[in-house]
Amino acid sequence: MSPIEEINIDKHFSIIRIENPGSENLIFHKDMGTDIIQFYFCLKGNVKFIFNQNTYSLPLQKERSLLLYNPQKSLPLHLEVGPCTQFICVLISIQKLHALFSTEAEFIGFLTKENRNKKYYQEEQVSPSMSIVLNQMFNFYMNPSIKTLYYTGKTYELLSLVFNHNEDLKIENCPFLSDEDDVLKIKKAKDTIIAQMAEPPTLQELADSVGINIKKLKLGFKQIYGDSVFSFLFDYKMEYARKLLDSGNYNVNEVGAKIGYSSSSHFIAAFKKKFGTTPKKYLMTLNNTN
Repeated sequence: MSPIEEINIDKHFSIIRIENPGSENLIFHKDMGTDIIQFYFCLKGNVKFIFNQNTYSLPLQKERSLLLYNPQKSLPLHLEVGPCTQFICVLISIQKLHALFSTEAEFIGFLTKENRNKKYYQEEQVSPSMSIVLNQMFNFYMNPSIKTLYYTGKTYELLSLVFNHNEDLKIENCPFLSDEDDVLKIKKAKDTIIAQMAEPPTLQELADSVGINIKKLKLGFKQIYGDSVFSFLFDYKMEYARKLLDSGNYNVNEVGAKIGYSSSSHFIAAFKKKFGTTPKKYLMTLNNTN
């Protein structure tokens, strides 16, 4: 497969999939209109954006995302893609994106009437849910005839996670979480289950440990992180397991044990449920691409 692949969904919407397995930087350039909103996701490795004829650069590290939009000035894409990097670009016109959110547009920051003609920049962490989708976009095993359909679906899923993530982090959109102290407690609960993911506490134990009632914990966690406590933990554990496999330092049984699976068969079933392939087949894919 080519290291740079551009999939044109329609004249207002395209995806660029860049994978640089080599040891040298990969250079990519593309002109861009002022009506294009640019979404960038660095799954692994690093990318450098070059602006104004090399007078200014902006790095994007692994597991970081970047949103760029400037209706007043063209922002041509000029990239230096580092070695061992996996990177997704989503380029979509403001008209196309607005159509996707036609009834909700006024609730999305840069789509509001007062902001539509302003430049926009936002860099964020790639969430575990986004990371799963990005990983799937780099492990495409379907017939090439449905590749465009597959990437279209995955990109819509990715965008939905971007906007769901952004909106959920706004405290004012969580009316029952108007108390900032409750928000801090729920964030502490998230940190607790991650730290204890191999042997997580029960919901009641978790609520007691951070000093919040179980109802507020369940509702608040869903509002802030977009998922239930244990669904979030499952996604996090599977993504953590994938990273351990990527490192090449652990076998399947060791990875399963590290994230709390006493039975390798249970870990294999969970991994396949999340990623659509077994850990062994995933490792074989890594070995074939390296």
